[in-house]
Amino acid sequence: MNSKKIIGIDLGTTYSCVAYIDEYGKPAVLQNSDGKFTTPSAVYFENEENIVVGEEAKNVSKIYPDRVVECVKRSMGDPAYSFTVDGKQYRPEEISAYILRKLCLDASRALGETITDVIITCPAYFGNNQREATKTAGELAGLNVRHILNEPTAAAIFFGLVKAEENQVVLVYDLGGGTFDITVISMKDDAIDVVVTGGDFYLGGADWDKQLVEYLAAEFNKLYPNVSSPLDSSHSAQELLKKAEEAKISLTHKEKYRLSMSHEGERATIELTREKLEELTSDLLERTIDMTRGVLEEAKGKGCHGVDRIILVGGSSKMPYVARRIQEEFGLEPQLLEPDLAVAKGAALGGVTTLAGDLLAEELAKLKGVSKSEIDLEKMDEKDLQQAAQNAAANAGDVFRLGGKELLDMAKRRITNVCSKGFGIVVTNQESDEDVVAFLIHKNTSLPAEFTQEFGTRFDNQSSVDLRVMEQAGDSESANLDDNVQIGFGNLVGVTPNLPAASPIIVTFRLEEDGTLKVKGFEPSSNKDLTFEVKVEGGVMSREEIQEKRGLIMKQNIS
Repeated sequence: MNSKKIIGIDLGTTYSCVAYIDEYGKPAVLQNSDGKFTTPSAVYFENEENIVVGEEAKNVSKIYPDRVVECVKRSMGDPAYSFTVDGKQYRPEEISAYILRKLCLDASRALGETITDVIITCPAYFGNNQREATKTAGELAGLNVRHILNEPTAAAIFFGLVKAEENQVVLVYDLGGGTFDITVISMKDDAIDVVVTGGDFYLGGADWDKQLVEYLAAEFNKLYPNVSSPLDSSHSAQELLKKAEEAKISLTHKEKYRLSMSHEGERATIELTREKLEELTSDLLERTIDMTRGVLEEAKGKGCHGVDRIILVGGSSKMPYVARRIQEEFGLEPQLLEPDLAVAKGAALGGVTTLAGDLLAEELAKLKGVSKSEIDLEKMDEKDLQQAAQNAAANAGDVFRLGGKELLDMAKRRITNVCSKGFGIVVTNQESDEDVVAFLIHKNTSLPAEFTQEFGTRFDNQSSVDLRVMEQAGDSESANLDDNVQIGFGNLVGVTPNLPAASPIIVTFRLEEDGTLKVKGFEPSSNKDLTFEVKVEGGVMSREEIQEKRGLIMKQNIS
């Protein structure tokens, strides 16, 4: 039986998690086939027919480094990345699809029904290619991706359910296993508005593990200087990585941890203290503090001069010195909010909001005798909304048990995000005759966003205009081409003949809430619209590729 349920998936860099909304409207995390709430985001290509995802793959990552992929999320949308096994190349979307397929197979078993509709989360600072690649991964896994939701927004949705008591501004500090997000969010009774966001997808708990592993290997060689480094042996390195992660987790609760390790017939017992761990990794923590300062400064520029609460999400935020350092720097005691599970639960709540909106629109379409596509909830009469909500609640079946008022409140909840990158086009600087980027949409602009700017043709009698669509690559906007990534290309055709150089061409960018960028142009002298379709380059597969690879993935055994 196919389900109407929409599950929320926290597709993490190092661990992933799945949640759903139970029949009483409460978010709950589903256990995987190992009986655990989180699944390592590791993929082991045992052979062409059998793909292993999860704990078993993670446990052999150093033993079979040529067959195991970890932290692929850091490469999402990167056209240069591929992983080759047995002569076959796999792109980040495909590898992520195996993880998503495993998560949904386990979720389907746990719920006793087939799951197809999903909300997938991603870092708030993911750009256009990265979001498209995430959506493509879901399609390759045979899923209907209803929405790509920012991770801090998902955390804020969950926080709003369990903690919020009044209108407030919340700072979401999300330190996961492989990525870091920092976001300022304004929360109201009926709206969640993202103010500014930032982060680093090359910073997370895996980097803490790496520095700890290097320290432990060096300590071992101090005891046995005539023995090679444990990192030179795949089996010893695998054991050491596991021990380092266990030590890091244990030191969130204890002051000291003793671990034993062996290499080349020698065994050592090393005592690690929480203080030493903090000393070894203080540079990593300070990077998060610096980014948090920067985001708060940006928020001031948008009229937000302080925050009421700081919430910590992401498994790595459980380390005690994270909360201590944040309170020391920003003067507020942060709150841990189910750090491993909050994002998945928030995504599940986002899924119910989506489903509630769908059910309400369907009932309104019946009441009005029109198609669902013609329904605009904001323009509906309140009496009609209430009647439709009662009908929708009665027809929700076993998906959830909500009253009409609760369903209506969910459907009307507004979530406003911001773009994490700036977008522009390549133009020629008249003074230097160099190509530079002119930004039309700036970082942390509220979505949806639409901006229009007038440019000029470069030559006399120019019959067409090439538009190279660029996305900011660094932390701040830069006109330098090397500091940006080309995400699309279009050709504006139909320019009036015999126009002199610098004749106006008006370009409009519209960035939708889902990250879709639409570009259009207008040539005033002929009053003619110029249109082109942005073809996203590099990290996004064609429809033909998606269909072909999805068929292959669906046939493979994923365990």
